[in-house]
Amino acid sequence: MVTLAGELCGLHATDPLSVYLAVRARIAGFEAAHLESALYDERTAVRMLGMRRTVFVLPVDLAGVVHQACTAKIAAANERRLAKLIEANGVATDGTRWLADVERDVLALLDERGDALATELSAAVPALRTKVTMSAGKTYGGDVALNNQVLTHLAAQGRIVRGRPRGQWTATQYRWAPIDQWVTEPLDSISPIDAETELARRWLATFGPAHEADLRWWTGWTATQSRRALATIRAVEVELDSGTGWLLPTDLDEPADPAPWVALLPALDPTAMGWTRRDWYLGAHRDALFDRSGNIGPTAWADGRIVGGWAQRPDGQVVTRLLEDVGDEATLAIADEAAATEAWLGAVRFRPKFRVPLERELAG
Repeated sequence: MVTLAGELCGLHATDPLSVYLAVRARIAGFEAAHLESALYDERTAVRMLGMRRTVFVLPVDLAGVVHQACTAKIAAANERRLAKLIEANGVATDGTRWLADVERDVLALLDERGDALATELSAAVPALRTKVTMSAGKTYGGDVALNNQVLTHLAAQGRIVRGRPRGQWTATQYRWAPIDQWVTEPLDSISPIDAETELARRWLATFGPAHEADLRWWTGWTATQSRRALATIRAVEVELDSGTGWLLPTDLDEPADPAPWVALLPALDPTAMGWTRRDWYLGAHRDALFDRSGNIGPTAWADGRIVGGWAQRPDGQVVTRLLEDVGDEATLAIADEAAATEAWLGAVRFRPKFRVPLERELAG
C-alpha cells in the first residue's frame, strides 16, 4: 500500500477512514492493520500536510518532494498569519518571536518524551493554552486556544508529524512526534524547483492527460510554477475534448481498453480529486456528490466514470444509489461491492468529515 500511495501521489487523509477505504478499494485482501503497520511500526509511510493545505498519507521517500514543492510555502504564509493574530490579540508585541519560543519548548518536550497528545503538550507548555479571538464577528468565530494552530504550524514546517491516533485507527486525535522518527533525510535535500518538477512528473504519470489548470489546482501552485514544471519534464501537448492537455512524452501510446470494472471510492479519494475539470467523469452529478466547499463525498464508479454514490447507515448497512443507467451487469457488480465493503467495515461506523447531499440522504 505504500507503493500505491506513491503511485497516487498521496492518499487524502483529512478524513482518516478515507485512507483505509481508498486502499481497500484497490488492493485485494487489504486489512486496516497493514496500513497501521506501515504508518506506525515500519514507518515507511507518513501523514503530513501537502498539496492545497490538505493532509496526505505519503511514502516517506516522497515527503521531501511534497514539502519543498508545496508545504514549505504554506508554512511561511501560515507563520505570517499566526504572528499577526498573536499581535492583534495582545499576546505579544512580536508574534514571530513568541511563536518561535513556544515552538522551541514544544520541540524540546517531544525530544524528551518521544511523542505526546496535544492535550499533554498543552498541560506541559502553558503558552499553548493561550486563547485568541478568531474570525471576530462571524457566526463560526470565537475564542480558541493556540495549541492546534501552533502544532499544525510545526507540522507544516516539517518539524513534527502526526503519529499513532489515540484509540482505534478511525480516531482523529493523534500523538505528535519529531519528524526524524519517520524521515531521516532532511526535507530540504531537494531544491524547491527540483521538487516541483518531480511532483509534476509523478502527478502527470498518474492523472495525465490533464490540463494545466488541473495541475495548478491540485498543487496550489501559480501559473508560473505549473508552466515551468511542465516545460522541465518536457510534457507534450495533446488535444482533449475540453481543450489542450498534457502528457508525459513516455505516455503517448494509445492505452489498451480496460476490462469492465466498478468501485466504491471514499470521500476525498485521490482519483476523484485528481482534476479540477471533472465533467468527463463526473457528468451531471456534481450537486449530489460535492459540498459547497468543493469536497467530494463517497462515489460509485463504473468503467472510469462516476455513476452514483454510497453511504453507511447507523446500523452498518452500506447502501448505494445509481444516478444513471449502467446496465444490469454493472448494477449487480456495484451491489456486490457494497456488500463486500459492508463486510470489511464490520463493526466500524463512520460519517465522512465533509458531508454531501446524497450521502446525507442515504445515511438517514
